[in-house]
Amino acid sequence: MKIAVIQYDIAWADRQINFNALRPLINEAAHNGARLIVLPEMFSTGFVVDRDDIGEPIGGPSSAFLSTMAQELNVYIGGSCPEVAPDDLRPFNTFVVTSPDGSEHRYSKIHPFTYGGEDKHFRAGQEHVTIDIDGLRTSLFVCYDLRFADEFWACAHDTDIYLVPANWPTARREHWRALLRARAIENQAYVVGVNRVGVGGSLIYSGDSRIFGPLGETLAAGNATEEILFADVSQEHVAKTRLNFPFMKDR
Repeated sequence: MKIAVIQYDIAWADRQINFNALRPLINEAAHNGARLIVLPEMFSTGFVVDRDDIGEPIGGPSSAFLSTMAQELNVYIGGSCPEVAPDDLRPFNTFVVTSPDGSEHRYSKIHPFTYGGEDKHFRAGQEHVTIDIDGLRTSLFVCYDLRFADEFWACAHDTDIYLVPANWPTARREHWRALLRARAIENQAYVVGVNRVGVGGSLIYSGDSRIFGPLGETLAAGNATEEILFADVSQEHVAKTRLNFPFMKDR
């Protein structure tokens, strides 16, 4: 399966501008053969975590945009957005993956970024989510979750590929790249990290999107510009890696 990640400069708190910017990029990715397209964290708003009005209902404009594009192009598309649960005004940072048949899957970010104040305005998720995408067991995480290896370990035996959309600032770019590769090596799985570029709020983002294979090999690497990265992935490569190097059984 071919995966595409789209790193771009997210307009601050303006969903429509972001939808307009993403539409041709998603079309380009799909027309180049991508079956799964992954967007950054908070793809429709930027990492706006200091406003109580940023949330949208489940099935709101951001997930509706993803679903429409997925069905039109016959692909899977995922990215996170602020979605409000029916019983609370505070949103979750929800990673929504939409399918060609119109179905949707949701993972709520387990670890809000307390250093940046996300925990004051967003609720924490409680459950891991692993879905099947064309035979690939795909586990969903978001940005700051990457620092917590135990979350990834808990899903490892049932995961072929981890998806990690992020808004990870330039100041800690070395952490981002090192942790993505570490999660791939220790879990012997693909890790797809997609980050934004540009300036959001007071932070600078350098992209550095990466796709790593189950041996830690670099399959795609982004710079600090808007771009689409592609990589081919397979469940067979994960299975062969784990058979040849049966390290996980020794945990």
